[in-house]
Amino acid sequence: MAEDLPGFRWGIFFFAFRHIALVLLLVQTSTVILTMRYSLSTAGPPYIKTTAVVMSELLKIVASTALLAFELRNSSVSILAYLYDEMVVKWRQAFLLGVPAGLYTIQNNLLYVALQNLDGATYQVTYQMKIFTTAIFSITMLDKKITTDKWVALVMLAAGVATVQIGAQGGKSDAAVEGQSTVIGLTAVIAACCTSGFAGVYFEKILKGTKQSVWLRNIQLALFSIIIGSAGAVYNDGSKIAEGGFFQGYTNVVWFVVALQGGGGLVIAVVIKYADNLLKIFATSLSIVVIGAVSWAFMDFDITNYFIAGSALVMTSTFLYGGFNPLHLIFPPAAPLVKDVLPTNIGPR
Repeated sequence: MAEDLPGFRWGIFFFAFRHIALVLLLVQTSTVILTMRYSLSTAGPPYIKTTAVVMSELLKIVASTALLAFELRNSSVSILAYLYDEMVVKWRQAFLLGVPAGLYTIQNNLLYVALQNLDGATYQVTYQMKIFTTAIFSITMLDKKITTDKWVALVMLAAGVATVQIGAQGGKSDAAVEGQSTVIGLTAVIAACCTSGFAGVYFEKILKGTKQSVWLRNIQLALFSIIIGSAGAVYNDGSKIAEGGFFQGYTNVVWFVVALQGGGGLVIAVVIKYADNLLKIFATSLSIVVIGAVSWAFMDFDITNYFIAGSALVMTSTFLYGGFNPLHLIFPPAAPLVKDVLPTNIGPR
């Protein structure tokens, strides 16, 4: 029953945390992409993207610390003592969060290699393999059971997202560039899909397999992300930072993007804690449809047959994964056999 899920009741309505988090993730993902596009198109000096990533992780630590303090408000342990015990005394457990942080960094570099060696259409299609690697790691690492209907939904989701993304490019592949290697590109994108799936499921296993607060785990993950992100910012944009400063090009819109990204990290952690990585993928995939619809309504975006077909696949796969099979409207499922519903203790006693 719905009440068996973690959540709260308001009058006659019951709100499960997993559903609230998924809706928030859908809204956050759609909003941050639209706002980020706007921030990149405004006049003025551009901001450095690597510094924005570091600032969003720092904001995530501040917000997670505040939420952790609120969670411990009735405890006899102070927030500082709790953090010292979990971060310093139990440093081996804290270092476990360095694994997903490092894998996400490797994933981003692999995707850069893939984009250098593959045309856009091939990249978009092959990168949807992350849906299946996430499912496979969920089965092997979390003993998750995935039914046939859900496998069909995952295939439909991958096909739908790929169709929408290809449609955004006009259904055409990029022209081949001298020096591109298809083998290197495909190897990089497959490796990125594997690191993405493993890192997400690994983080889910830590969140669900330990008693520590989700906010503590978020702080630990963000700390490692800041270390890795800062190193990347210095390596890639050190000269720009030295010349124009760390916060060059920052406007109110940029700070809003940073806040949205930091808040998104909190929402994702809650989604993984109370739902799972596969539901997170569905929420982020649905955001592609939302972004397309908003872009069509308020921006110069043309709705193509690719977008319509892909959106239909994404929406249908979401319902199917949630347990609603549209085919049952036409072909109702068979009723249970009589012997399955009658009591077995009928007869003389």
